[in-house]
Amino acid sequence: MQTAVPTRMPDLARIAPRREERLFLILSIFIGVISGLLVVSFRTAIEWIRLLTLGPAPHQGQYRLVLAPAAAGLVVGVLVRWLFPAASGSGVNQTKAALYIYNGFISFRTVIGKFITSAIAIGAGHSLGPEDPSLQIGAGVASVIARRLELSRQSVRLFAPIGAAAGLAAAFNAPVSAILFVIEEVIGRWSAAVLGSVVLSAVSSVVVARWFWGSEPLFRIPPVILRDPRELTAYVVLGVCGGLFAIVFSKCLGYLRPRLREQSSWNRFLQPALAGIMVGAIGYFGFPQVMGPGYAVMDQAMRGQFVWKLLVCLALLKLLATTLCFSSGTPGGMFAPTLFIGAMLGAAVGTFEKHYFPLLTGTVGAYALAGMGVLFAAFLRAPLTSVFMVLEVSGNYSIVVPIILANTVAYLLARSLQPVPIFEVFTEQDGLDLPSMEEQREERVLHIEDALRPANVPIVSGDQTIEAVSALIALSSAPAFLVRLRGGLWYAMSREDLTASAVTMTGETSIERTLRSDRAPLLFPDLPLDTTLSYFPRWPLLPVLNRANRNNLEGVITLEDVLHRYQEF
Repeated sequence: MQTAVPTRMPDLARIAPRREERLFLILSIFIGVISGLLVVSFRTAIEWIRLLTLGPAPHQGQYRLVLAPAAAGLVVGVLVRWLFPAASGSGVNQTKAALYIYNGFISFRTVIGKFITSAIAIGAGHSLGPEDPSLQIGAGVASVIARRLELSRQSVRLFAPIGAAAGLAAAFNAPVSAILFVIEEVIGRWSAAVLGSVVLSAVSSVVVARWFWGSEPLFRIPPVILRDPRELTAYVVLGVCGGLFAIVFSKCLGYLRPRLREQSSWNRFLQPALAGIMVGAIGYFGFPQVMGPGYAVMDQAMRGQFVWKLLVCLALLKLLATTLCFSSGTPGGMFAPTLFIGAMLGAAVGTFEKHYFPLLTGTVGAYALAGMGVLFAAFLRAPLTSVFMVLEVSGNYSIVVPIILANTVAYLLARSLQPVPIFEVFTEQDGLDLPSMEEQREERVLHIEDALRPANVPIVSGDQTIEAVSALIALSSAPAFLVRLRGGLWYAMSREDLTASAVTMTGETSIERTLRSDRAPLLFPDLPLDTTLSYFPRWPLLPVLNRANRNNLEGVITLEDVLHRYQEF
């Protein structure tokens, strides 16, 4: 028994990596299928609870509009406090924490708790959405499967965002948007292998979801035709309004959430119920549209069924209701409320334009769709995802120009007025130190050209003799020199190397004969500066070449140059 252990360990070490490589893509598809089935069940549970608690057509004056979310909040408070403490929150930051802090670990209990508590809260009318919880459910499923198969720690960590993309794709019925959001806000930096797995999981989960729900987009509007350039001004106005709304939304959450979390444990236990009573009161006194995710209300707004004053009122009330529910710790997401507020805002701009500027040809539905993307870009700080999300949920690609314009205005305005994104605000409030994806995107990367200096060292040809090169070096105080070889190859040589070569070789020997087999690395000015660090233990200085002609030297770089540039940076 004692001799069997050392003989088996090397074999297992060789087999394990190949086994994980073979399983990686297959598991991505499997995770996508399982996540898709769970998200379908999750959405079905929400709809079933909604019909059971609020009825098929809730309207003002019904006592159930207050009682149902209050009772649901009480049940959720009990479950989160005593059974599923990790189920609170939206799910996005929790998934990032699992990826960067806990090595991809999400317990199966958290998956169950997120499913149950979010379904109860959203179904009973709390102003939250199912997309963020679906993201965490998918990530949790991937984490559980990877651990059960005893994959490496690195693989377990990578499977969390793969499952997150699958869960979000099924919830939105939009694979491209899910992939982009996970890359923009969860992974940050990615490789081709990770991207392939994320794509496979997202596509397979959407295939499962469309098997149950069909392939029709969530919203349908007529094609958008911009006949009058003045109409783009209205989209700019929408971008400004969306950027300001996003700031107000962020400030409200940033103010209320930490203050409620500072309350005693008993008060925090009751907060979901109190939030449910307040949201229910909004519905009881005339605005039941703000309860739940509100996708049906968004569709009505796109069809022009509300006046612009009511649309603005719904946007403000939804902002208030979502702030109350989310700050109370009720499990649920921010995606659907963000889309709701943006749709109401966009529809209000479109309705206002139709009423006061009838000559313009824009449709209310187009403005509502653009508004969804505007608030998504400004509030959640995912500008690329916001464009594709609107295109996928509508199936209408004719609206891409107005969306890009409005989203850009809103994103830049919100970013200038509040530099810290809302998810980063939550991270700081929770006492975590997670990487900021927006900061990574905006981070300046130093390149070799930033530390490059002129080639003020002797440059000799490889066919010159050692005697000639020694005479040339003697006239220079440079600590090293460059050798130009045939075919655009270069070699860096120090004085010590030349002295050692002169001792062993005759003076008539060409300098190329003394060189080692390895040549200097191929470096170009546009490469990242940190790529040079691994070469300095071998080379005293590095030649930087021209990409069009390797015989042309752009300059040289030394370790001192690199360190000095980083100190200045």
